[in-house]
Amino acid sequence: MAPLLTRALCISMQNLYKTLACCSVSDIRPVDYFFSHWNLLHALRLWSDHSSCHAHVLFVRVTVVKVADGSQVRSFDLPKTAMLEFSPLNSVLATWQVYSNTQENPQGDANLQLWDLQTGTCLKALYQKKVQGWCPSWSDDEKIAVRSVNNELHFFENNDFNTIANKLHLQKVSEFVLSPGSQPSKVAVYVPGSKGAPSFVRLYQYPNFGGPTCALANKSFFKADRVTMLWNKKATAVLVQASVEVDKTGASYYGEQTLHYLATNGETSAVQLQKNGPIYDVAWSPSSTEFCVVYGFMPAKATVYNLKCDPVFDFGTGPRNAVYYSPQGHILVLAGFGNLRGQMEVWDVKKWKQVSKPQAPDSTHFAWCPDGEHVVTSTCAPRLRVSNGYKIWHYTGTVLYKQDTPTGTELWETVWQPFPDGTFPEKPVKYQAAPSELGSTEAKPAQAYRPPALRNKPVTASSKLHEEEPPQNMRPGATGDKQLSKTALKNQKKREAKKAAKQEMNPDALEPQSDPSPASSAQPEPSCGDPETDKKIKNVKKKLKAIDELKALQATGKPIQKNQVLFGQTTVTHTFNKYPQFIHLYIQLENRDLLLKCILFLFLF
Repeated sequence: MAPLLTRALCISMQNLYKTLACCSVSDIRPVDYFFSHWNLLHALRLWSDHSSCHAHVLFVRVTVVKVADGSQVRSFDLPKTAMLEFSPLNSVLATWQVYSNTQENPQGDANLQLWDLQTGTCLKALYQKKVQGWCPSWSDDEKIAVRSVNNELHFFENNDFNTIANKLHLQKVSEFVLSPGSQPSKVAVYVPGSKGAPSFVRLYQYPNFGGPTCALANKSFFKADRVTMLWNKKATAVLVQASVEVDKTGASYYGEQTLHYLATNGETSAVQLQKNGPIYDVAWSPSSTEFCVVYGFMPAKATVYNLKCDPVFDFGTGPRNAVYYSPQGHILVLAGFGNLRGQMEVWDVKKWKQVSKPQAPDSTHFAWCPDGEHVVTSTCAPRLRVSNGYKIWHYTGTVLYKQDTPTGTELWETVWQPFPDGTFPEKPVKYQAAPSELGSTEAKPAQAYRPPALRNKPVTASSKLHEEEPPQNMRPGATGDKQLSKTALKNQKKREAKKAAKQEMNPDALEPQSDPSPASSAQPEPSCGDPETDKKIKNVKKKLKAIDELKALQATGKPIQKNQVLFGQTTVTHTFNKYPQFIHLYIQLENRDLLLKCILFLFLF
């Protein structure tokens, strides 16, 4: 199992010190303390992507050490360092300090430094006032690096930050995300809308930046104050979560969110969610073939979609606001943290079967171990400053290790040591709880509160506080089939609309399905043997009956509405259009009742 890194602030009567502890959870015991009982003013820590190096800030120095033996790689004299970041191959260390200027130096000093870890030299010092997007983005092979400067994206090659290899100019470009994986690299860019124009996201392939026509995909939309763009692992598609701060309909205090899909083959779509409300979380499966969305007013729904944005599986509703795929993609966890009770639902995504349902109350952090077998939940400051600690779980719901911080101690962070993809192969999913001395925290089913007036009465839909919807394969009459695709749903709606239109033209077609009255059931309607003729006879009789009722109403002296008069005229006009041979008969007879009876005679003979 991968080592777990924890960072804590310990307060004692004598001094203020910070500890950075690393424990291996193969035997679930602490094995080493990197730093303890240091009188520190500032501390940061950072694993490299492949866990070969570890960087930390002590006093006014940034130190990089090897994880294998603890030997020092480099040390830099950088006071007030607030941010650290390794490049994917550990060639460059990026450091960021809070920007400041003085009267003597109104321009200030460059606060973003890029350091070569091989030589210890500074490759480039840049100005970066905002902490948002402070660090350049690298491709996985470090052949390309990109950073945003005003209305341009500057691209650098092979870590040569003194030469801009390429530029992508877009007016008011605010965000970008570089694709993962190997070459060719792709970039998703977002430009907010202005003056009634929509916002848009475009996908480009480096270095083809000739204009909008060179974009791999383009998706425009309204209602976007900010966006979050998420590439899948294979860099074939992007999910864009757009949100506005204010919901003008007043339905939600948290604004309004929409979800959009863009693929590198040019396909775009708006993801149609099945419940109104905010979008809490979105996650791609490591297989890059599907994604899961948690959305809707509480209790929230969770649905898995494929690359056509068609629903694959619906988990129903529940107290959840987060979704986590295992690194291998074979297990999915739906969780409700923050202001929820910490309920977790563990699912086998191949069989769509629930594995366990543990509960971790007051948790502020959740993370999968790279082995895909264990998870960690922790309660950290400053989100919660009491009851800090962490638990290591097996996905079957048992707690393998529990660590509570001592009194006067704040736990800041818990992070698994990262490992390259493929280090831990996928294992078959187990449904039997793993043995542990601490046991399981499976939540006991609790009955919902019911007012005294309803306690002795059966539970009805109107007596429930929230709508409850079970998972797709647990609903009454569920066959386990997948949900209909968008095309099938569209065809089904067309059939239903056609059926409704036909029923509207022939209202009596619904009579055999309705509850028959005693009078009608006692005397069945005579039939001529032809269903179509019977239907026409019923329709004519209904029109005759309606005209008779209008005449009876007129005989009583009651006023007749204009639309009622038009009904009789429309009936005759429709008859003329369908049976023009009776026009001269109507002119001679000037009797609508007799005319309709003649038409009835035509149907019968």
